[in-house]
Amino acid sequence: ASQKFYKIIVKDNGIGFDAAYEETVFKIFQRLHSQTEFMGTGIGLSICKKIAEFHGGYIEAQGMEGEGATFSVYLPIEY
Repeated sequence: ASQKFYKIIVKDNGIGFDAAYEETVFKIFQRLHSQTEFMGTGIGLSICKKIAEFHGGYIEAQGMEGEGATFSVYLPIEY
């Protein structure tokens, strides 16, 4: 039987990002914009990915420039 997951979706209506960066946003200290443009350290999504993986899950990102981003966290029902 295939593993079942809880799915947690976090969606915003911010600046978004190009689909080409869907994996890049999870790299530690990776920023798509300078700190003068937008606040942040570039570690938040990396930490989220590590937490999901530690619990046997994973995280996905979908973005569209100017329309926002959606992050889906999948955590196994049975860990």
